[in-house]
Amino acid sequence: MFKSFVLVGIGGFIGSAARFAVSFFIKSPTPLPLATLLVNIIGSCIIGMVMGWSVQNHPLHQDWKLFLASGLCGGFTTFSAFSMENIQLMQEGKIGLCLLYIALSVVLGIAAAWMGFRITS
Repeated sequence: MFKSFVLVGIGGFIGSAARFAVSFFIKSPTPLPLATLLVNIIGSCIIGMVMGWSVQNHPLHQDWKLFLASGLCGGFTTFSAFSMENIQLMQEGKIGLCLLYIALSVVLGIAAAWMGFRITS
């Protein structure tokens, strides 16, 4: 059990550092939070690939699934930041942009997870 926590923690550390790097280097020219959107789409694709790979002829060891899916992707994706950014957009009266951001995040996130799953299956 301790090993599982360590694997998730190490993956989470790497994912969180990678998320910070994306946010640091990608500055959106519009009020749309592009870095968070990009992180969530990439993270969705990666988790789709991990899960797709694990159900095919190349099952991943549980340790790898914990490290990659729960740790890396969990630390990398930023749903809490996504939620807060939508609240900020609503508070600024940018309801249309808020709805666009929600729609893009959900539709593209699911599509990226599906694509990642299909790539590995």
